[in-house]
Amino acid sequence: MPDEPEDTACLLVTCPDAKGIVAALAQVLHGHGANILDSDQHTDPVAGQYFQRIRFDLSDLLTDRTSLATAIGEVGDRFSMTWRITYAGDIKRMAVFVSKYDHCLWDLLLRHRAGELNCEIPLIVSNHPDAAPIAEQFGIRYEVFPITKATKAAQEEREVALLRELDIDLVVMARYMQILSGDFISHFPARIINIHHSFLPAFMGSKPYHRAFERGVKLVGATAHYATTDLDEGPIIDQDVARTSHRDSVKDLLRKGRDLERTVLARAVRWHLEDRVAVYENKTVVFD
Repeated sequence: MPDEPEDTACLLVTCPDAKGIVAALAQVLHGHGANILDSDQHTDPVAGQYFQRIRFDLSDLLTDRTSLATAIGEVGDRFSMTWRITYAGDIKRMAVFVSKYDHCLWDLLLRHRAGELNCEIPLIVSNHPDAAPIAEQFGIRYEVFPITKATKAAQEEREVALLRELDIDLVVMARYMQILSGDFISHFPARIINIHHSFLPAFMGSKPYHRAFERGVKLVGATAHYATTDLDEGPIIDQDVARTSHRDSVKDLLRKGRDLERTVLARAVRWHLEDRVAVYENKTVVFD
C-alpha cells in the first residue's frame, strides 16, 4: 500500500494443503517478535493447494530479517512451500511497454503520480516514438525498439539487457501490440502483466471489439493477465465488463472497452505491487 509503514512486511505462501500450516507460520513469526496485523488464506480442495498472505509488523523484531527469513524457509521446507517475503521499504521498479494506444499508459502514470501505485517507473519502452512526449512530461526515460520479424530476437535481447540493467521487477504491457517471445517471458515469470481488450477466453487475438460487434454481444470486457508463451491464455488477475446494445457501433465498443482496460489494468498492477496475487495451475488467487 502507498501509505504502508516501513516496519511492515508481507509473506505470501503457496503449498500443498496440510494440517498445521497456520500454526507453524504464526509460531515462527511470534517467536521472532513479529506481530501479525492481518492474515488471509484460501484452500483449493480440488488442486489440494493452500494459500496464505500475512502482513506483519517488524518494529519489535527480536532477531534480524535474515534470521527471520531463514526460519520461515525452514517451515517452508517442511511443508514444501513456495514463499516470498517483501518489506514495505523495498519499492518495486516497473517498466511500461506501450505502442500507439496511450490511454492505459496515461492512466498508470497519473495514478502513480497520485500515489496509488507504490513503485518506481524508471522506464517506458515502445516500438514507436509516438508516446515520447508523454514520457518527457513525467520525466521518465523513453526507449524505442522498432520490431520487425527479422529484428525481433535481437531487439528483445536488447530490451531484456536494459531491464536487467535498471533492476526492473515488473513489466506492464499497456496495450503493447507485440507478442513477446518465450525467451523474453522466461526472464520474468509471473512478472509481466498484459491487458487484453476482451473478456477472455472470448475473442482472443487481434481486433476483439470488431469481432464482438459482428457477433452482437451484449457485454464487452477487458482482462489483465500474466503473459505466458500461450497467447492470451496466461493466469487471469482481473476482469470487468460493460453492457452493450444493438445501438452500439464499433466506436462505442472501443470507447467502453478502453474505460475497462484502464481500470482493470490498474487494479491488477496494484494487486501485484502489494503482493496479493498467488499463481498456480494457470490460475491466480487474489487476496482482498
